[in-house]
Amino acid sequence: MRASRLLSIQMLLQARGRISAVELAARLEVSVRTLYRDVDELSAAGVPIYAQRGRHGGFELAPGWQTRLTGLTEAESQTVLLAGLAAPAAELGLAGAVAAARGKLLGALPGAARAEALRVSDRLHLDPLDWYRAPTPAPLLRVVAAALWKDRALRIDYVSWRKRSERLVHPLGLVTKAGHWYLVALLNGRASTFKVAGIVSATELAIESKRPRGFVLSDYWRESVQRFERELYAGHASVRASPKGLQALAELNSACAAAVGRASPRERRGGMWRLQIPIEGVERASIQLLALAPEVEVLGPPDLRTRIHERLAAADRLYRGDVARSTRRRRADPGVTSQA
Repeated sequence: MRASRLLSIQMLLQARGRISAVELAARLEVSVRTLYRDVDELSAAGVPIYAQRGRHGGFELAPGWQTRLTGLTEAESQTVLLAGLAAPAAELGLAGAVAAARGKLLGALPGAARAEALRVSDRLHLDPLDWYRAPTPAPLLRVVAAALWKDRALRIDYVSWRKRSERLVHPLGLVTKAGHWYLVALLNGRASTFKVAGIVSATELAIESKRPRGFVLSDYWRESVQRFERELYAGHASVRASPKGLQALAELNSACAAAVGRASPRERRGGMWRLQIPIEGVERASIQLLALAPEVEVLGPPDLRTRIHERLAAADRLYRGDVARSTRRRRADPGVTSQA
C-alpha cells in the first residue's frame, strides 16, 4: 500500500542516511519511476527530502529532521505489527499500546496517504475465529508473553493429551490460529509447540533465553503444520460421491479439499465420482463420512465400512422403538400423514 511505502521511505532515510534511488526502489520493491513519484509527494507534504547528484548521490533527509514516529514508546514499538489485529492485541494486554502506535503512524503520514490508510482501515476487518467458535480461554497468555518479550525462561505446569508434567522452556514465539494461542519454545534444546490453554501454571525465571541463530518463527510454524497434517492423515479411504457429496467432502478439511480438486472426470460413472481421500483413522472417519450419507458412500477399506455399518445398527436399535410407535399412530389415524 502506498501509505506504508511513504512511511518506509522516511524510516529508511532516517535510519541509514543517504540511499541511492536504485537501492531504495529495490528495497521497496517498486520501480525507480514510482519511487520518484513517492518522493515528490513527500516533499509536497513538507518532508525535507533532498536529492544529491553524482556517483555517490541519492536521497537523504535534511540534517536534524526526524519523523514524528521517534515518539514511539517501547511498548508501542513492540506493537506496530499488531496494528489491525485488535483482538489478539487485546488478549496480549496491548490494546492501548496498539491504538497509540497506530495514531502516531497515521500522524507521520502526509495528508493524502493518511486518508488512504484510513480508507483501507475502514474497509478491512480481520476475524481470526472459525464459525460457531468462541476464543479458547488462555488465562496465562500475558504471563507467557511477558517472559517472551524479555527473553526469559519459563517453568510451566503443562497438560497435554498424553499427560500432565512440569517443564522448563525457553520461549521463542507466540502463534494465534483459529482462536487458539500456541507457545513455540525450546524444550531440552529442541523447538516444540505448546497450547497456551494447556498451561496450568507459569513462572518466569531469571534465566536468559537465547534464540537459536537462524530461527524464523513463520518457517517453523509452516513446517510444523505440514508435519502435523502428514502424521494426522495416515490412512486413505475409497469413496463414491455425488456432486453434493464432493462439495461436502471439500468442506471437511483442507486435505479432503485437495483430494476433491485432484478428482479426475474419468472417474465419473452415472453421475457419481470415485476418489481416494485422506483420513485420520477408522473411528474418526466413520463419524465424519456417515454424516455425509447418502451423498457419499465408503467403498473401502473394509474395516471402515464395517465400523459405519456398526454405527448404523446401533442407531437403528436406539431409535427403532420411536419409528414403530410412529408407524402405529399413522395406521390408527390415517389423517396424521395428510396433515403433516
